[in-house]
Amino acid sequence: MPKGLVVIDKERCKGCGLCIEACPLGVLGFSGEYNSSGYNVATMVHPEKCTGCAICAQVCPDVAIEVYRLEAEKKEVA
Repeated sequence: MPKGLVVIDKERCKGCGLCIEACPLGVLGFSGEYNSSGYNVATMVHPEKCTGCAICAQVCPDVAIEVYRLEAEKKEVA
């Protein structure tokens, strides 16, 4: 299963929580960290669960999320 990495631009995030609600695997949550506008921003709270589906990025109204799919490590055959 591919692994994903969610990168959230903290200054663009307004803490609406749409990405958190949309994530089917519960990867995202509020960080407890506030940006310069005073919004509690989203972060990956369970990065090990992320598959890189990018649903969070699709629902973000502020285009504050980028999702990357990470290649699985290839096992070397002897």
